[in-house]
Amino acid sequence: QVQLVESGGGSVQTGDSLILSCVISGTSYGGYAMGWFRQVPGIERQFVASISWIGGAGMYAEFVKGRFNISKDNAKNTVYLQMNNLRPEDTGVYYCAGGSGSFYAYEYKLWGQGTQVTVSS
Repeated sequence: QVQLVESGGGSVQTGDSLILSCVISGTSYGGYAMGWFRQVPGIERQFVASISWIGGAGMYAEFVKGRFNISKDNAKNTVYLQMNNLRPEDTGVYYCAGGSGSFYAYEYKLWGQGTQVTVSS
């Protein structure tokens, strides 16, 4: 059984940075592409970024381009989301997910429990 465990969330000020981590554990991991989504109350889960397990450039939502960077360390089975120049609208619960790598949450089969990011002005 594969598990995704996020960490690194917290409360920060506008303009600050955070690094989220997602550790993938389990014996049946099948080399999924990995993504980050965020959710706020009343809004559907939003795609933030994704990266293939093979590597290469990540894919980003327009509202995080130039500020966020997704990366992975295959040796550690860990995916990272470097978040720079955070804004209050970046506030939400951030989820790590394994799946197709697309923008669509329904194409991801594996989900972590989420980590809260709160950005105050």
